Amino acid sequence: AQEKKIFTVQGRYPIIRRELRARGWVERKLPSVGRQLEQHRGDQNKQRLETGPSNGGGGQREALLNPRGGANPFLETTDPLHYPWLAAEKEEEQCDEDPNSIHDLMSYLVRDQLPNFIWTNFLEATDSQLLQQDIVVNHYARVDAFTTKEGLCLSLQKLPWIEQADPNTFFPRCYRLGNMDEREAFIEDFCLTAARSLLKLALEKAGDRPVRTQQVPNLAKGAGKSHVSYPKHFTARSGSPLYPELVQEALEVCKEHLGILRHQDIDRNTPSPCRTCTDWDRFLQQYYRVAHEGAGLVLTKQQRKQCQNLLRHLAEQLPQLDMEGKLNVWILKPGAESQGRGIICTTRLEEVLQLAWSCTAPVVQVGRWVVQKYVERLLTIFGTKFDIRQWFVVTDWKPLTVWFYQDCYLRFCSRPFSLCHLERWVPPTPVPHTPAPWHPLTQSRSPCPSTRHLCNVSVQKWYKTSPDQDPRVPPNKIWSNKQFQEYLAQLGQADAWHQVLVPGMKAAILNALRSAQDRVRSRKGSFELYGADFLVGEDFQPWLLEINSCPTMSPSSAVTRRLCANVQRDVLRLVLDRKDNATGSTGAFELIYKE
Repeated sequence: AQEKKIFTVQGRYPIIRRELRARGWVERKLPSVGRQLEQHRGDQNKQRLETGPSNGGGGQREALLNPRGGANPFLETTDPLHYPWLAAEKEEEQCDEDPNSIHDLMSYLVRDQLPNFIWTNFLEATDSQLLQQDIVVNHYARVDAFTTKEGLCLSLQKLPWIEQADPNTFFPRCYRLGNMDEREAFIEDFCLTAARSLLKLALEKAGDRPVRTQQVPNLAKGAGKSHVSYPKHFTARSGSPLYPELVQEALEVCKEHLGILRHQDIDRNTPSPCRTCTDWDRFLQQYYRVAHEGAGLVLTKQQRKQCQNLLRHLAEQLPQLDMEGKLNVWILKPGAESQGRGIICTTRLEEVLQLAWSCTAPVVQVGRWVVQKYVERLLTIFGTKFDIRQWFVVTDWKPLTVWFYQDCYLRFCSRPFSLCHLERWVPPTPVPHTPAPWHPLTQSRSPCPSTRHLCNVSVQKWYKTSPDQDPRVPPNKIWSNKQFQEYLAQLGQADAWHQVLVPGMKAAILNALRSAQDRVRSRKGSFELYGADFLVGEDFQPWLLEINSCPTMSPSSAVTRRLCANVQRDVLRLVLDRKDNATGSTGAFELIYKE
């Protein structure tokens, strides 16, 4: 205790425990809330104490990290927290075994001492009194300004006033549906995107013949960039609906919008394209029929040239014109949820508004929904969608100090990517009158779209690889960044990783942090490890989706077992070892920013 080497860990972090013990630290173990409750109340049924959700961390809270016993809010008792301690959780690779109870004994000896280092799933588990002490803690307060979907959306809206940076170059445009102004802005964006999408669809016709669209299955399985199931266009059948004036309407709307974009200023509100001069209800219904139901279009040679010129000029003003595709797909997300909960993909405006308003669950009421443009033109690997989990650490907010981890991993979906399947993700729930919970591998249910669109391990772990999946997709649905670089080299794009992807991820992370910096509560002695999730466009540009506090360290594959262990070791090198040796190793962490 005199050497200030007492630590406390809340959660399943065997690597952290093992590494600290190897450094001569002593763990002040947390008591089991359930065991103490049983002792206090004499509950013979081993009643558990529910402590609420862990803000995306999974599982339940173990206890407040109470410095010296005393009143414990979870237990409603003034009995001191003392030995006997429960044995530690069953840990990965049994690295926390204590066959001779030495760690239990040492923990008992320091039971009344304040820990000097705390690693916990969430800051709320830590007694606020401890945060006033000279204690190292692995979280900051108020990071929801960038670690929730709603917070990140709001913070990045302010970025142009803070930095000379445009969030539209790295973050798919996003709106909070609970805010009236943003809801109206989304409706307008949806309409304008439909008009641009119609021009793109019109250009895909051959000659001046009418074309129609038809959804086709994804049959491509090679190692190309665009193995995506898009509508296929061909000459319209006799009697199919034709809309001779629809292209002209879209051209006029886009011309007006281009004029506004060329004169807009971030310091003033520019007028929106006229919402009254176009019957948008009719326009959208006809667009839906063309884009999703196979209706035909009529396009003259003059209109074809106008479409080409207009889209070229719009591309100069709209960084997301290419990635937004032509089907106008949007993704609706609960603003403070994680692990794919409640996410919905849709192509229809009325569905977005109806779904947001009809949901009554407290965590996903309309005020908490965000809607974001889906990245339609993305890079796939063997026809499968993937994302990148990229770690970084903030060791100080004043001055802002950011460390980027040079290793990361890719997460694959379980089915080939297709924009033809956009149904809602429904998490597994118990089946009535069935003792075991529903499991997608053992009970039948229609294929879930999350197998194609959500790369989260917490979602994909429920599903076997689809029979129509390319066999080259890894069975555990994980790749290291080294494997990805080898794949890029096979595509003839060996430089894309270091010249496009890594610089883009670094810039996106720094811009997100700077946009939220004034809202985060800084604390000397704290640090935090984050996990940023990125999609990759067909042009290899990374698109930031979200930033997670408390990213999972539970290995789901050989790749994540190695990388998660390494990043935990390197975090301790960064925040503890460098205190005694400023020139010591930081492992794979690279300092990318310090104010």
